[in-house]
Amino acid sequence: MKKTKVLVSAVLTLLAMPALLSSCFLRKNFVMATGGASGTYYPLGTAIAGIWNYSLGDMSVKVMATGASVENIRLLAKGEAQLAIVQNDVLDYAWNGTDLFEGEKIEGIQAIGTLYPEVVQIAASASSGIEDVSGLRGRRVSVGDEESGVELNAKQILEGYGLSFADIEKHNFSFKESADAMSAGMLDACFITAGVPNAALQELASASDIVLIPVSGAEAKAVCTGHPFYTKTVIPGGTYRGSDGDVQALSVKATLVVSASLSEDTVYRMTRTLFENLEKLGAAHPKGRDVSAPAAISGVTIYFHPGAVRYYRECGAM
Repeated sequence: MKKTKVLVSAVLTLLAMPALLSSCFLRKNFVMATGGASGTYYPLGTAIAGIWNYSLGDMSVKVMATGASVENIRLLAKGEAQLAIVQNDVLDYAWNGTDLFEGEKIEGIQAIGTLYPEVVQIAASASSGIEDVSGLRGRRVSVGDEESGVELNAKQILEGYGLSFADIEKHNFSFKESADAMSAGMLDACFITAGVPNAALQELASASDIVLIPVSGAEAKAVCTGHPFYTKTVIPGGTYRGSDGDVQALSVKATLVVSASLSEDTVYRMTRTLFENLEKLGAAHPKGRDVSAPAAISGVTIYFHPGAVRYYRECGAM
């Protein structure tokens, strides 16, 4: 009797093996390139991958910590990642082979959609008397790390006001270094492109009196016309200590992109599943609350993946 049970068990196992092997080999394994573990891209990407892995049984998405946008685009181009989160301005440079990707046009990448705004925040010390971008002329200004996306944001916004780096005392400091230098009286202003609120600016505002410099009117329109990846936004009053009123600003957007080699059906299912689970995404990460289908199609200057287009048309966003 015991031998019979063992034989039956073995037969059942053999019968089940084809299904198990089929499931294993049919599962689509993808890598999503994000950013540093302490930033926003990595935890938000982990939350997105979690939704897909739970809801789409035939897919497995592994999240990779990286150096963010520039590295992520190159990983996609080399086929070492199939999905990534990148800033839409850096994506535009790669698509057109300009600025950070001068002479290095990257192809084979398409968009799923934008996720949340990364606001170009311009902070000045209250004692500097600076009230608008034109007031940065001749002042000590940090424009972010050298050859960074922030530096290009600063360059483009200054140009909208008829200024260039030659018109300011330019410094290339990180966000934390910029805040420390302003607190020590060594800088008059700084540019920071990041989600709102930004930790370095929060720390600076808690220790020093600062003002946020608006980007608005004809100058903002000129910047957006020349660089369509910008969108107009507002930094809400109360975001930082001493900044009680809303401040007009420009933003680039964190954007979810994908290898153009992925099938329309795969990307359609990913896109639909993501937008059908925004409540879960918002619960997993605060920036998930900024994600919506109508907003996802703004600020994109490259082709959308056909699978994403199919979903947006289906839900009426496109």
